[in-house]
Amino acid sequence: MPRTGRPRSFDRDAAVTSATHLFWQHGYEGVSLDQLRTTMGGISSASFYAAFGSKEALYREALSVYLATYGRVTDALRDQTLPPRDRIEHALRRSAMMQTTPGHPTGCMVTLSATIGSDQTTALKGLTAAERQANREAIVLCVTAAIENGTLPANVDTVGLAAMFDGFLLGISLLARDGMTGDILNSAITNAMRAWDMLAIAPR
Repeated sequence: MPRTGRPRSFDRDAAVTSATHLFWQHGYEGVSLDQLRTTMGGISSASFYAAFGSKEALYREALSVYLATYGRVTDALRDQTLPPRDRIEHALRRSAMMQTTPGHPTGCMVTLSATIGSDQTTALKGLTAAERQANREAIVLCVTAAIENGTLPANVDTVGLAAMFDGFLLGISLLARDGMTGDILNSAITNAMRAWDMLAIAPR
């Protein structure tokens, strides 16, 4: 009698990694249960639900894995040991490098995997929106810190400048997915940072 259920070689961590890449590449609604089971070595539906509970629960776990690994490229935004300008530049450059490096899908899972979708994905869209909002707020704090330490003038449009860099950060994901290289993105980041430098107060 053929055996059914979970293969003896089932590796849960490897399965979550594979699922993370699938969701990252195709988005939550673009991934079927059959695809998930296949990438996990052909486990049965019963074994899938026993291991992960549901597709949504697996996505939440996969997103957590992404944020704890690849997603840490934006940690620089909150690094108080760096000058405010460097926090933004480091986050942009590290994001561009990660999102164009071979070995995993291009772009950013937070930006691409659950931005739009049916009403059934409202909670998941809220998860990724919250992560984007956290980065947005961190960029605002970078601009505010630069005003407070005197490297940017007090009359700078804080929200507008932060929105420009946030838009650039989000845009990296689409450019990377469309095949733009890390070198080109780094050149674009250099140009984007000139907007900050044009506003900066010259050291005395």
